[in-house]
Amino acid sequence: MAEVDGLSRRLLGAPFALASMAPRRYERLASAGPAMGILEPLLVRSYLRAGAALPNSSAHNTDAGMHEGGATLLFASGIAEHVVKADVASLYPSLMRTFQIGPSSDHLGVLLNILGRLTDLRLSHKAAARTATPGSAEANHHEATQAAMKILINAAYGYMGAGSMALFADSKAADEVTRRGRAILNQVLDALRERGMALIEADTDGVYFAVPSDWTEEQERTLVAEIGAELPTGIRLEYEGRYRAMFSHEVKNYALLTYAGRLVVHGVALRSSRAEPFGERFLRQALHCAMVGDIPGVRQVFLDTVNALRRRELPAADLATRVRLSKTPETYLASRAAHPEPAYEALINAKRTRWYPGERVRFYRVRGKVYTWLPDETSEASVDSGWTETHGPDQPSSLATHLSTTTNDRRDYDVDHYLQVLVTSYAARLRKAFAPQDFEQLFRLQQQGLFDQPIEEIQPLWIRCQS
Repeated sequence: MAEVDGLSRRLLGAPFALASMAPRRYERLASAGPAMGILEPLLVRSYLRAGAALPNSSAHNTDAGMHEGGATLLFASGIAEHVVKADVASLYPSLMRTFQIGPSSDHLGVLLNILGRLTDLRLSHKAAARTATPGSAEANHHEATQAAMKILINAAYGYMGAGSMALFADSKAADEVTRRGRAILNQVLDALRERGMALIEADTDGVYFAVPSDWTEEQERTLVAEIGAELPTGIRLEYEGRYRAMFSHEVKNYALLTYAGRLVVHGVALRSSRAEPFGERFLRQALHCAMVGDIPGVRQVFLDTVNALRRRELPAADLATRVRLSKTPETYLASRAAHPEPAYEALINAKRTRWYPGERVRFYRVRGKVYTWLPDETSEASVDSGWTETHGPDQPSSLATHLSTTTNDRRDYDVDHYLQVLVTSYAARLRKAFAPQDFEQLFRLQQQGLFDQPIEEIQPLWIRCQS
């Protein structure tokens, strides 16, 4: 529609253009959802301006069964070397545009028109960002604009599958998009198999695979370009990156080692906001050693951490976990007898009687299964939130006095407990990198056994290319 084209062109101009496109106040656009908050108002606005009736959503959104989404596949666990990631650029929007898959109730074709215009504009901004001076205002402007458009473009598929929430929803059209998406992904996977590549993981529109050890980046790019040329017109397979090694743990949970030596960890199975610093540090060091094949280094990192714990060389801050509170004192005390929680017990043990939901607290465990609160020495959040202390005539009442006796240098932690945490919470995440007997030998707390094989002979479970 000419009107939609004009609106899309205005998006390229002033930053407040979206406010004229969508019938919403400008300050609400930042928090509006891209599908129901922006795309649907655009659709409604276009129909009203065209004098066309809005659809009866119930007549076009009958679910015949369960919706089948994109594919998420794990082909191998272990450690791969010389890894490449290939990605289908904007798969679902590209499928909708290439095969003209839109809501059947959108007889004016507004959604596909908006999708096409925004996709073209996004690609032009993306290209402009590459040619602009890195870090310049111009580059940042183009990058931010294409990123905003990407969010809207990717919301189009989700909007069609939103069920009764969306006026123009169409579950059959959404199913058709994911069906074609799975077919495209399978075509890419089959092409990689035929060429002898080692498949590691695939997720909806991208795949990680290992290439021969002597390949150059140019050869990797050529392979991706050859496979991309076999895909339907309008579907682009892009070379997204290359890595020295990859630890494949679970779907969407992996670690990547760049050729520059930087470790990148993805997924909650390998990282957590509640992780103790000593454990996270051990895991990153052990991962790096394992991914470069330095198995004696893995064992040494483990032994160094064990010895540091046994000698109490680590401060309490290294063993403390940090959590965000969700319960008021009244709520927690009502359920405490049936379900005691370490974070709140640490505060109660510190004689704190007040805290607030959303407050972040650190604590660690001492002997006797007692938990100790460890305040942030530079934080005043507890003071500002009305921190109080129940005290008698012989007990200190000031926060400053309390901090002086509860510092990050305390080393009264439960050594045996944290040795078990090291093994079960951190070393265990490397279990899929080794054969069971090798894992048990590498991360045994006791001394080496009489019949153990030399550490130098242990190898990870390699994922290697057949070609």
